[in-house]
Amino acid sequence: MVDAIKPLAAATARSGADGALGGFGGLFDLKAAGYTDPILVAATDGVGTKLKIATATGKHDTIGIDLVAMCVNDLIVQGAEPLFFLDYFATGKLEQGVAEAVVSGISEGCLQAGCALIGGETAEMPGHYGDGDYDLAGFTVGAMERGAAIDGTNIGDGDVILGLTASGIHSNGYSLVRKIVEQSGLGYDEPAPFDASLTLGEALLAPTRIYVKSVLAALKTGPIKGLAHITGGGLTENLPRVLPDGISAKIDLDSWDKPPIFEWLRASADIETIEMLRTFNSGIGMAIVVAKENAETARSCLEEMGETLFTIGTTHAASGASAVTFEGSW
Repeated sequence: MVDAIKPLAAATARSGADGALGGFGGLFDLKAAGYTDPILVAATDGVGTKLKIATATGKHDTIGIDLVAMCVNDLIVQGAEPLFFLDYFATGKLEQGVAEAVVSGISEGCLQAGCALIGGETAEMPGHYGDGDYDLAGFTVGAMERGAAIDGTNIGDGDVILGLTASGIHSNGYSLVRKIVEQSGLGYDEPAPFDASLTLGEALLAPTRIYVKSVLAALKTGPIKGLAHITGGGLTENLPRVLPDGISAKIDLDSWDKPPIFEWLRASADIETIEMLRTFNSGIGMAIVVAKENAETARSCLEEMGETLFTIGTTHAASGASAVTFEGSW
């Protein structure tokens, strides 16, 4: 298995990382990566119970993209460039081809993020996992020059909030998703009720979008005041994490097109709008706060990088801690 994944890791080599896989630790040269006075930023995450759908469908080649995305998207919102990635794969007994398929997705995710896969750990733990089950964790380290951190402290009244569209559910809310599928009586191999061109399993396994290269490009065009990765907690809880006290956000629910998959989930379980917004990304995977006069420049750059985005709201002065309010309907 190690021999099979070595070329997958080698394909992700970048400046600063050119060591061979298989040592006790991965090496990275910050100077060779072009940094002069770097601050390191680290993040770790998993993909939650989306793994259960990968296992149920036997489709394991995209879940690794999710793993990378959940980590590197957390780095980029702080202004850091992801440099390298490590993974942890644990199972009761290695099954031929499964780990290799997972790592192929991790390799693809690293290529999309521009970071190197420099190592990892594969653990067999008999008796700890059920037959066919496995777990994943990812770890990434990035860097930025000293003083370049994006912390939201200069967000003020009247700034514009841009929303970058998501590629699907991404990697949050899957315990609820699986419950809805169970109650619907549908099989993962049946046509998706919201997109007949895909099976339900394929639609639910659509990999998380990686925003790294797009956001890095936008950072070079002008000042970005704040970035929020819209993961568990949705816009409701993630956007306030980058807003300073005394500044709140108003989001227009009519400003972007809700992907059909979310409409299906909402209707299938009669989920209230506020719960949808708290549980899922609802079609917005990344929020970017910019000054009004810089919004069009940022938009043009992001669209050139292949992103679809909407102006989803504005910031405004408010007393007390930051919060998000919603207007419009869903």
